[in-house]
Amino acid sequence: MAFGDMESNPTYNKALDFAVRIVNLFDYLQENKHEFVMSKQLLRSGTSIGANYAEAFGAESNDDFIQKCSIAQKESDETKFWLTLLHRTNRLSDYEFQSINADCQELRAILATIIKKCKNKK
Repeated sequence: MAFGDMESNPTYNKALDFAVRIVNLFDYLQENKHEFVMSKQLLRSGTSIGANYAEAFGAESNDDFIQKCSIAQKESDETKFWLTLLHRTNRLSDYEFQSINADCQELRAILATIIKKCKNKK
């Protein structure tokens, strides 16, 4: 069951752009803040949002699509946790945190809407 073309999907592109920001933030944290543990957790969860959403495009059913989007949404919750922890431990400035956290929250809201709409179709 195909759920459209990934490259033309705005949510896919937002998730991919967010993953790029996460990779760049990971590099910054490692090189400039010498932060190696939390940054790796952030890298895993932050890039997993887009990876799971991309996987949803190959879903075998509507339920499978919802499940994959739900995993992506959970990864956004974990990413918010790591971003908040990095901010509260002064690895991220207020500005750095607010900027990337806003993107994370936007992705989470979009995924929640997608999941809700798909559940309502059932």
